[in-house]
Amino acid sequence: MAEQMNILFQEAERIREELKQYFVHSTVRCPYGLPFQAVYNQALIDPMPDFIMDAYLASGYRRNGNVIYNMNCPECRACVPIRITPIEFKPNRSQKRVWKKNRDVAVETTHLTCSGENLALLDKFLAARYPGRDCSSLEYYNGFFLNHITTTVEFRYMLGSKLIGTAIVDLSPTWLNVVFFYFDPAEEKRSPGTYNILNLIAFCIQKDIQYMYLGYWIKNIKAMNYKSNFKPHYLYHNNTWKLITC
Repeated sequence: MAEQMNILFQEAERIREELKQYFVHSTVRCPYGLPFQAVYNQALIDPMPDFIMDAYLASGYRRNGNVIYNMNCPECRACVPIRITPIEFKPNRSQKRVWKKNRDVAVETTHLTCSGENLALLDKFLAARYPGRDCSSLEYYNGFFLNHITTTVEFRYMLGSKLIGTAIVDLSPTWLNVVFFYFDPAEEKRSPGTYNILNLIAFCIQKDIQYMYLGYWIKNIKAMNYKSNFKPHYLYHNNTWKLITC
């Protein structure tokens, strides 16, 4: 098994090296509101095997639609990839309370759907969380969630017959990549973002999934603080995943 994994790793690195020629830089205003120009190092990618996507995620890359990218901002290094090894996770008191508070929530896992129910909930979430932005729920699905690169599913959080949250997740037998999570703002007291991560951790443990990627963490962005509360976790610095325990 170890020899097979080593062969797959070497093959993934060879392919990544070949694909470097297709990556270009794209400069835009920082999507997180920081006073710097954001520079995306990105490329449109064809469908890829899980082990190659694994290599990209393990090297700090993210997925946006059919684009694989990482940040290459010359003036800023605030975006830090963060991941969890689910079997190492130890919930704190607050997280245990959130888990108990949501015992009445049912969770469904299904293929990614651009349904009217999902679109209505996402529009509600975007209006509350990002007022004034010119981006609709349909644009999020068409430009961000839907893709042909990898397998993407959704976790649907139901309160009776009411949808209160949806997690968009890239999934393989060895890793889980959290793409986006949106929820009903009226249910904010349930701490749905925290509950979603707790549920996904439980799912990973049940399925023996080794790594769970939470996207970027930015220290000074309040909305991202909840990610760093899951400990231990790992931050990607200088091409290495650094263990953070406290």
